Amino acid sequence: MYNHRIIQWKIDDTNGQVIAGGNGQGNRLDQLDRPTDVLLDKYTDSLIICDPGNLRVVQWPRRTDTIQGEILIDNIACWGLTMYDHKYFYISDTENNAVIRYQIGNKNRTIRTSERGASLNQLNFPTYPFVNQEQTVYVSDNGNHPVMKRTIYAKEDIIVAGIQGRGNAVTQFNHPNGIFVDMLGTLYIADMWNHRVIRWPK
Repeated sequence: MYNHRIIQWKIDDTNGQVIAGGNGQGNRLDQLDRPTDVLLDKYTDSLIICDPGNLRVVQWPRRTDTIQGEILIDNIACWGLTMYDHKYFYISDTENNAVIRYQIGNKNRTIRTSERGASLNQLNFPTYPFVNQEQTVYVSDNGNHPVMKRTIYAKEDIIVAGIQGRGNAVTQFNHPNGIFVDMLGTLYIADMWNHRVIRWPK
C-alpha cells in the first residue's frame, strides 16, 4: 500500500518484481497512490488494481514491456474488488458506502447499497467484497464490524457473521477486512484489529 506498487513474487524466488507502479506516489498512469487490492483477469492477462488515492480502478497488462496502466473506472473510492464470471466487477466504494456492480465494457454502474449508517440497508466503510456463483454478495462492513450478505433480488442486507459493534469475542469482529467463502458456505474473515482470522461455518 504505502510503497505504491504491486509486487509479483514467484515460488522459490528470493526477490520480488515490481509489475505495476513503483514510480513513487502520484496520479500519472505509471504511478499508483496507496493501492489496496488487485486481481488477475486471466482473459485479458492483466491486473485490475484498486487505486483509491487516485479515485480510480486501473488495468495494467502483465506484459514485461508495460510501463503504464489505463484507467478502467474513475471517480470511485475503490478499496476492494472481485470478479464474477468474467462479466462483472463488484467494487467496494468507501466514499459512497456502497458495493457497486460494474459490467465489463459498460460504463453503467449498479449501486447495491448507498448511504452511510448501521441499518440493514446501509454500510459504513465497506472494504472487501466477495461474490459466489449465485451472485450473492458478501462484504466486510468495516465501520459497523459485521460481515453482510445480499442475494441478487434482495432489498436489504442480512448479517451473516458477527454482530453490530466491535469486540473481541468469537461472535464479534474489530474492523473486518478480507473475506473468502468456500463451496460449503463457510466464511473466512480477516479480523484486523483482533489480529486473527476467523472461520465462520454456514
